[in-house]
Amino acid sequence: METVLLFILGVAIVVVGLAVSIGLHEIGHLVPAKLFGVKVTQYMIGFGPTIWSRTKGETEYGVKALPLGGYIAMIGMFPPSKKGGAPRSTTTGFFDQMVQEGAPEKKTSALSTLVDDARQASAETIGEGEDHRAFYQLPVYKRVIIMLGGPTMNLLIAIVMFAILLMGFGSAQISTSVGSVSECVLPASNDRQTCAATDEASPGAAAGLLPGDRLVSIGGTAIASWEQSTEIIRSAPGRTLAVVVERAGADVDLSLTPKLTERYVYTADNKVKTDASGAAITEEVGFVGIGAASELVPQPATAVLPAVGDNIAGVAHVILNLPDRLVAVANAAFGPGERDLNGPISVVGVGRVAGELASLDTIPVTTKVASMLGLLGSLNIALFVFNLVPLLPLDGGHVAGALWEGIRRFFAKLFKRPDPGPVDMAKLMPLTLAVVVLLGGMSLLLIYADIVKPINFFG
Repeated sequence: METVLLFILGVAIVVVGLAVSIGLHEIGHLVPAKLFGVKVTQYMIGFGPTIWSRTKGETEYGVKALPLGGYIAMIGMFPPSKKGGAPRSTTTGFFDQMVQEGAPEKKTSALSTLVDDARQASAETIGEGEDHRAFYQLPVYKRVIIMLGGPTMNLLIAIVMFAILLMGFGSAQISTSVGSVSECVLPASNDRQTCAATDEASPGAAAGLLPGDRLVSIGGTAIASWEQSTEIIRSAPGRTLAVVVERAGADVDLSLTPKLTERYVYTADNKVKTDASGAAITEEVGFVGIGAASELVPQPATAVLPAVGDNIAGVAHVILNLPDRLVAVANAAFGPGERDLNGPISVVGVGRVAGELASLDTIPVTTKVASMLGLLGSLNIALFVFNLVPLLPLDGGHVAGALWEGIRRFFAKLFKRPDPGPVDMAKLMPLTLAVVVLLGGMSLLLIYADIVKPINFFG
């Protein structure tokens, strides 16, 4: 029962963390929009039926039933189709709503209908004397600031999360403490991974080494790193070594005799070397059957931004290779293959990872908290990068449209041509609909895969 409750707690932490991240993302849009004088009619967290709302001033603030996105509604997001026409309001933010309730119906054909509906998304909200408060009337740089405000907020959240994680808890590093002790000796070429009663006890177990022991010295050499102890052990097969370990605050003297055994030879990129015939190459070395324990080592402030940068690069790599990654996900979900540990997952998958992490009884609470911070930080990095993709309805699509308008106007002024006016982003609604459909299909695939073939992060 306790495990189930901890699992639910882990899922709840992710849901609340995601909702807070979405709320702050939308505040990143809301604050500059209001500072620049744009009329904002709605600030909503979630989609679907409204479960709570309150109007303050000219803006309705509320929470909807599904906390999987959010938006703010600004008047005049799209320019009028004709000069002097009335602009319409629409939404911007996480997974923008393309058509809101109350949009008037028009019976025209296909693409023109979609474009007209986009211009008329939401009922007309611009009152007398409010034309100057329309979003499209703003200078290009102000529109870019508003649209980048959301992703920037996610980036700042991630930086804070990683700062707390790295500086407060630390990053996991190999220590000089024993993390595991093998019960028996199995050659690298042996297919069996479990010990039998007839198997010889490993030298580590025979010497009395226990998980948690900190290596002080081996063969008279003080141990400063796990790599140092490994080199000593591998070079001394058959020789009895005097070992001193710290156990429960006291030094304990042990005798350790590494056994000559074979191990795979690895390349620089951690792959098993093979000979001309394709067979794995092994070497004979000293072996005692112990594994290192990791420990959290606090990092300096200078380590935070590089860690955030590495996460950004990792997410960008996944997005750039998304078609291939989704094919691999589909093959795993509908076939016998396994999921890629570095592949994309849905919000359902993230919640499951958090639940499993919280319910593990093999790691300390501090490690769980640190891992949760890392998970939420990485989630915000994903939201930051994904929203910068230059396609509507994502924030990056609005930024790209504003920059294109600025480029057109710059060259028109440079060559003394008439001002081309604002870019009619509404004409991109057919493409936007296609993007929304693709995103919906991707989400459904990932959710299905995370249910029937989840990624196994914990063995």
